Amino acid sequence: METSSSTFTTTSTTHSIVEALTRAIVEHRLLPGAKLAEQKLASHFGVSRTLIRQALFQLSQNKLIRMEPARGAFVAAPSVQEAQQVFTVRRMIEAEMVRAFLKEVTPAKIKALRAHIQQEREAVNKEDVPVRTELLGDFHVRMAELMGNQVLAEILGELISRCALITLMYQSRHAAEHSSDEHEAIVAALAGKNEALAVQLMNDHLVHVEASLTFDRKIPTHDISLALS
Repeated sequence: METSSSTFTTTSTTHSIVEALTRAIVEHRLLPGAKLAEQKLASHFGVSRTLIRQALFQLSQNKLIRMEPARGAFVAAPSVQEAQQVFTVRRMIEAEMVRAFLKEVTPAKIKALRAHIQQEREAVNKEDVPVRTELLGDFHVRMAELMGNQVLAEILGELISRCALITLMYQSRHAAEHSSDEHEAIVAALAGKNEALAVQLMNDHLVHVEASLTFDRKIPTHDISLALS
């Protein structure tokens, strides 16, 4: 029983550290490229370096930081050019996905997409930035999954993850809310089996998401204590 309690406490502490660092990155309080020194973080949170390493590993899995052998952990620095290229490829792929989806659309699939949009809205209203970002990206993967095309779902998932951090860091609440509205319009066009409109709405949506990203950082810092205060 003691082991179970200890494991729960460790997991809870790690989660709190992950959440605090995620917020610092999302709210522009840490610059891309900022070094996340284990000892400084351990001192700030009052925990062991082992817990800090666990938290940093989770953040690296989420693509928020990068781990460099013999150098340590750094806030990820996604390339704007890479993100733009990803959006270009996504527009090419997702236009065809919409056409393919319409060939096998069913009321059940429309219902599933609308349920996903409801989750998006809840995350936007709660201002849960990491969750809303994940859900807004997953909408596109969900379409591929509902088609039963796992290869397409995996390709889209990879493309979305490559620009996830840049969206997470630079998309405002207003832009996120607008994205969810656009998802709803796309689903309405799919439900109405209007291929031309659905394709156009998907293309416009991806253009709007890319255009909504703002790269002006006003209060970034490399100082961990200041960023987390």
